[in-house]
Amino acid sequence: MADQTPARVWDNTATYEAYMGRWSRPVAEAILAWLGPAPGLRWLDVGCGTGALTQAILGAAEPRAILGVDPSAEFLATAGQIADPRVRFAIGDARDLPVPSDTYDMVIAGLVLHFVPEPQAAVVEMMRAAATDGTVAAYVWDPAGERQFTRYLWRAAMALDPAAAAQDPARQAPLGHPELASLFMEAGLQTVTVEAIVAPIVFRDFDDYWQPHLLGGSSPAQRYVASLGAEERAALRERLQTMLPIAGDGSIPLQGHLWAVRGTK
Repeated sequence: MADQTPARVWDNTATYEAYMGRWSRPVAEAILAWLGPAPGLRWLDVGCGTGALTQAILGAAEPRAILGVDPSAEFLATAGQIADPRVRFAIGDARDLPVPSDTYDMVIAGLVLHFVPEPQAAVVEMMRAAATDGTVAAYVWDPAGERQFTRYLWRAAMALDPAAAAQDPARQAPLGHPELASLFMEAGLQTVTVEAIVAPIVFRDFDDYWQPHLLGGSSPAQRYVASLGAEERAALRERLQTMLPIAGDGSIPLQGHLWAVRGTK
């Protein structure tokens, strides 16, 4: 039976941008460098969110046109501030894209598939939307990556509260190298390639790392911290300060670990 769990619809743009959105842009640029797309392509940005990847495509790929699709009207309101006649946005689910078949030269899902209840259905839809010989690509966080910037919060949380493991994304069903390869090959894509991508994530100081966790946003870490009482949050903050690799100038140099996959229709 197909998974009937609803797809997560992220909201509250301000809290998302403070916690994760600011890292989406440099990560998107790293992925585009890996893809090396030709200019003049028609792009479909699946799960476009607040438009970080769309903006990166405009800056680096000289697209002919981009359609961004996302289930969150709030996120699309922010993405819609991108003032470029080549860009359009539409509300839609990755598993049922509101687009014609065989249309887009590049179909890409950035930081999306690990939040889709049925990622195989999403990849099949992405392939449907791609033109013949078009590219289908995706990238997801690797929550278990060494020095991954989200790992420290969960290590500190589980040291104080073993039950936090149930909410740790690294303990849930992964989408790593073998899983992504299987999703793309089972959808019928050809010449499937999966590669690890690492992007530097540097925080100015401890507050720059910690404060976004307190904003009550949609991410697993923000939801976990919001569930704690004041004393538990204080203990978590203190434990984090002892675990993070804080440099002499107070900055915290970490990394964003991702898995990227692409295939040809």
